[in-house]
Amino acid sequence: MSNFGFGSHSSDDRNDDSGDDHQGNNGQGGNGNQGNGGDRGDNGRGNNGDNPFGFFFNLGNMGNMSSPGNGPQWTNGRGDASGAGGIGGGSFGDILNQFGAMLSGFGNDMNSADADSPVNYSLSERIARQHIGDAPRPKESDSRAVAESVRLAELWLDEVTDLPAGATSSVAFGPVQWLEETLPTWKRVIDPLADKLGDATLGNMPEEVRGTLGPLEGVFRKVNSMNFGSQLGRTLGEMAKDVVLATQWGMPLAKGTTAAIATGHLKSMSDKLGAEERDTLIYLAAREAAHHRLFQHVPWLTERLILDVKEFAAGLTLDNSAMDEATSEFNPEMLNDPAALQDMIGRLQGQDLTPKVVSSNDQARERLETSLSLVEGWVDYVVGDALSARMPNAAMLGAAWSSFRNNGSPAMDGLTEAVGISLTAPKANEAAELWRRLGEAVGNERRDSVWNHPDFLPVAKDLDNPAEFISRIKFDEDEIGEFNPVSEIEKLEREINQGKKDNPGEDNEDGIS
Repeated sequence: MSNFGFGSHSSDDRNDDSGDDHQGNNGQGGNGNQGNGGDRGDNGRGNNGDNPFGFFFNLGNMGNMSSPGNGPQWTNGRGDASGAGGIGGGSFGDILNQFGAMLSGFGNDMNSADADSPVNYSLSERIARQHIGDAPRPKESDSRAVAESVRLAELWLDEVTDLPAGATSSVAFGPVQWLEETLPTWKRVIDPLADKLGDATLGNMPEEVRGTLGPLEGVFRKVNSMNFGSQLGRTLGEMAKDVVLATQWGMPLAKGTTAAIATGHLKSMSDKLGAEERDTLIYLAAREAAHHRLFQHVPWLTERLILDVKEFAAGLTLDNSAMDEATSEFNPEMLNDPAALQDMIGRLQGQDLTPKVVSSNDQARERLETSLSLVEGWVDYVVGDALSARMPNAAMLGAAWSSFRNNGSPAMDGLTEAVGISLTAPKANEAAELWRRLGEAVGNERRDSVWNHPDFLPVAKDLDNPAEFISRIKFDEDEIGEFNPVSEIEKLEREINQGKKDNPGEDNEDGIS
């Protein structure tokens, strides 16, 4: 699974795309897994209503698990919801039976190969496939249309950037293929966050409780891993059904050099952008091709983004101040005063008491968001510049895409809230303006050379006030432009020779010339 390499169209050939068969097999595999999930007691159909990452956050809401928007809906061995009302419905005996059915589904997943990792990815992939369901397969004509659009976009991009083409092939992809190709990178992004969140969640338990856990702590960690896995699976399933580009979030989630577009969303995306499908496909192809130019020819960029996530995770903790403040109002005397107790409960209703994810390394979050904004802003500008002379609606497409991006994805927003760090580009518009002004001041070649080293890139404050950054780059260019190494060497030699003529004895301690 790499390079979107199943039937991808090389930039040099027009062979038929055989990726349809692969996509179809994966889709069937997803259905097969779904059936197996029923046999195994699938336990991961969580909704996004509460914080999806952190099993212990939900222990207090165990009685509401079956309600829409209240977290995981566990299923019994038949693969359907346990009981008519799920956990919390019926008599106390029913609740115990349902809880037992829920636990019986843990067995296989708790003993899977991923059970001891921060996230149970076997469970994630299975649930994501179930969520995707019977996704339509791309057609051969879709991949040919993508290949033609990418080739056209590459020609236009050549005129506005000195970074050479980075995509060596292209493909129309479907949700299952996106899941398979991006899951390895998601593991790299999520693992450090999930690991620290698991530690922080256990650390949140009262000391006297942790002291009595003993061997059960390992069980709790496995349960936490499963909860991460189930909710991540649902999130990735949602994203897979909505994603339109392999590089949509400014990070190369799929390895390789294949430009990939989800043509199944072309009509809906055309409606969102207010353009014809052909123009929309060319615009998407240009964005995908521009991303590949950047990531293929700026080799340190991907690792820089991953390292920022890891640094943020290293300082991750949970802020319980909302819960602490709420519980501080309680005192035992309220148990004898129903009115006071009811009044306190009334004030707490509707408040979000979920622990908040924070990090002592918040500068890493800012650096990541700045880097993603610079990537997306650069793509925004060079794509707009490349298309402006050829597509009358290029500016409209760019503005519509910006609005679409800024409105966010519910699945990505849920992931962001859960792990405390955003994988979006919050200041892409400001970054695009910086790249525009920089290009006008120093030219495209000097503009793109800023990507040569991370120390050359703008920082967060430069996005709000780019004038100083642009002046610095322009000053450095002027200094470099005036410096001629050959002339400087010749000038230095003349000065040395002149000095010898003026002081003929200075090379000789005895003064003999």
